[in-house]
Amino acid sequence: MEQVEQNEFPLEEAEKSMKKRKPIAVLLGVTLTTTIIAACSGGEEGQNGGTKNNNDNQKLEVSISILDRGQVASDEGTYESNRVTKYINEKSGINVKWVPILRTQSIQKLNTLIAAGEAPDLMWEFGRDYMSTLKDQGAIQPIDEYIEKYSTTYKAYLQAHPELKPYTMLDGKMYMATSARGIDAIANHAMWIRQDWLDKLGLKMPTTMDEMITVMRAFKEKDPDGNGKADTLGAAFNFNYTGNIQALYAAQGGIWYLENGKIVKGNFTERYADVLTVLKMFFEEGLVDKEYITDKNFQKERQLFVTGKAGIYFASWNIPSEYRELKQNVPGAKLVPFEPVATKYGKFGLFQEPPANRLIVFNKDLKDPKAAIKLLDWLIDKNWFGVRFGQEGVHYKLVNGVPQAIDAEKNKKEIGYAAEYAVVDQYSPKPEDFAIMAAQDAISQEYAKVQGESMKVAMKNKFRRDIPFNPTFPELSEIQTSFAPLSEEIETKVITGGAQYTPQWGLEQLRKEWKRLGGDNVDKLAQEWYQKNVKTN
Repeated sequence: MEQVEQNEFPLEEAEKSMKKRKPIAVLLGVTLTTTIIAACSGGEEGQNGGTKNNNDNQKLEVSISILDRGQVASDEGTYESNRVTKYINEKSGINVKWVPILRTQSIQKLNTLIAAGEAPDLMWEFGRDYMSTLKDQGAIQPIDEYIEKYSTTYKAYLQAHPELKPYTMLDGKMYMATSARGIDAIANHAMWIRQDWLDKLGLKMPTTMDEMITVMRAFKEKDPDGNGKADTLGAAFNFNYTGNIQALYAAQGGIWYLENGKIVKGNFTERYADVLTVLKMFFEEGLVDKEYITDKNFQKERQLFVTGKAGIYFASWNIPSEYRELKQNVPGAKLVPFEPVATKYGKFGLFQEPPANRLIVFNKDLKDPKAAIKLLDWLIDKNWFGVRFGQEGVHYKLVNGVPQAIDAEKNKKEIGYAAEYAVVDQYSPKPEDFAIMAAQDAISQEYAKVQGESMKVAMKNKFRRDIPFNPTFPELSEIQTSFAPLSEEIETKVITGGAQYTPQWGLEQLRKEWKRLGGDNVDKLAQEWYQKNVKTN
């Protein structure tokens, strides 16, 4: 089961950062002083600032990965070339080549490119574990000296954000560039429910797992859409489905937990059997669509939800496209976020991200580190804003320093895919900003209010993370590569295979396969890593 975008973020730090936040119009450029320093620095870097040609009149060039989420319309171009990429090349003075990486196969694709010697100069993902693996393989290089030699703005930004340093370091050297997540990017997984269905069936908002199961059964059996057909489901979901259920039981498969003084992978805890029990129940009772096992891109799941055939949506805290389509298809739908439900183990928050956003690494074969650093400098200053929000007067107008969308449909098409091109940024909205930022049509304004509430709900309960980040060492990386397909096969068998494949059998099989692959030694090394890197610090 896929685990996406992992995190380590204390809620209190998020609140502190939000209190310090400037209006979006001023937008957190590093500082006027930094700009002056950059302008006055001697030498080629200070004079060019990454926005002009080199002294030899050759334009800086760099290649970088970009996650392909299938959001670029055909008449907008491709992920390699579109209005956003052209804007960056024109305004930055850097010739940036974007290399699309399919989101659902990002690690596999990057590994393939690296093995073939065709990987881009800069690569990024959200998982620190993966970057550690690349370091161990010798595929990437330290970046400390490059930042010191070539950077002005980004270097000052890092000095202003010391909380990011632990996430960029491996073996005492900086291997990753990153920027701080805004509160909207720390919030991640979420659950949504059709309040109008609850009202129609006389049900209350579920607060426990048992209550949620009861509600899902009612949504399936009691014709909440009133069409006289047995065609509704308890829930639909995107790729966060299993992550949501795992988080409710504090048994995230990709996270290590502290159990009786030792760290244990989430899918080896006894709680993981409960996760499998719930997933199996949902499947066997038809509370979810049984074809989801083969719906790898979750497009059918999405369609079920936006056409009003599912009562709960296990997804992300921010779902503007799904909300809009649902309201267009079912105008009377009332969709609201709801808090994580309690289990017999207590109540835990859903998955939240770490303070460090995208983790950007430098290919060992990078030819022009100056170009790479200058791209980071250019973006982190204030140019990320134009990349993310488009053109003033075309895509937005500023209202109280906040960019307000002019046309939601136009923006969805022309810049709906733009945010990730700003691989470092300083974006951090407040809940009340969403109503200003949204277009003025009825659905956009309605969603803006719901969106602000959803962000609050997503951050209300702290996600359980017992250690700041996962262990990283070569033996662990190797065993996880072999273990991942085996664990998916075992879990699928438990969920779909009938009574003979019990959740407890599944848990025992997972442990058995881990042990067979050398898990005892890996667990021993993990404990040593914990003693050295976490417990003693």
